[in-house]
Amino acid sequence: MKGIILAGGAGSRLYPLTQVASKQLQPVYDKPMVYYPLSTLIEGGVREICLISTPHDLPRFRSLLGDGKRWGISIEYFEQARPEGIAQAFRIAAGFIGADSVTLILGDNIFYGGDTFQRAFTGFSTGSTIFGYQVTDPERYGVVEFDAAGKAISIEEKPERPRSNYAVPGLYLYDNEVVAIAAALKPSARGELEITDVNLEYLRRGQLHVHRLGRGFAWLDAGTSSSLHDASAYVQTIEKRQGVKVGCPEEAAYRRGFLSLAQLEALVTTLPKCEYRDYLAGVIQEDRRLEGMR
Repeated sequence: MKGIILAGGAGSRLYPLTQVASKQLQPVYDKPMVYYPLSTLIEGGVREICLISTPHDLPRFRSLLGDGKRWGISIEYFEQARPEGIAQAFRIAAGFIGADSVTLILGDNIFYGGDTFQRAFTGFSTGSTIFGYQVTDPERYGVVEFDAAGKAISIEEKPERPRSNYAVPGLYLYDNEVVAIAAALKPSARGELEITDVNLEYLRRGQLHVHRLGRGFAWLDAGTSSSLHDASAYVQTIEKRQGVKVGCPEEAAYRRGFLSLAQLEALVTTLPKCEYRDYLAGVIQEDRRLEGMR
């Protein structure tokens, strides 16, 4: 499965912060925002990733992430000249996707808790898999409606009168049919290629699977100043309380088996002295200790 991080857009809701750097390069507590979706893909076992962003911001992402080899993955970069909807990503990255299935994650979405995504990646075969997350303001999102048996029966984009409180978060899994579906899309009344229209096509075909995310799982959309602050506060609380990093691609790559302990150790020696390095050094020390007990 290939992976796409969509990190484009004007970021107008975060003005004037985005006059300095792209929305997805803004800090969420102690890391750039893009580290979080990147870590989610790595945790899901995705090794071939492309990042889509604006011509202005692509050099900054290249400088930050490089080719991905230090995490045992590959990262390619594609230009989004104008933002024309989430589904545009499949047109831009069609050559990268090739004949494979693909997962798309939005660069300003942060997920934490449980192994739902990992199981979804592992168990994916055909059709489409998306997720439903209960929110208090569903009118801001794509909203999925379920029947009495828990089966998805409709999806609406930013409805005035939502038919449920289940929003569709910014992580989607598709088989290769998504390339043709996206190519055939017509712009909506908003002038965008809507991801909801892609999902509706899979629903029409009877190939849409929706996993409802339960309590204990956190989805944070860091696209506004207030939600960016909330996301930072949440990550800080988790990290201080549990002593673990959220959105750490080095650790995610190691836990997934993309890096050996020796490779992680070598990588950490290249980092400047900081709390981030100290954390990873602690991970290495603990696993060395456990190795000695075996």
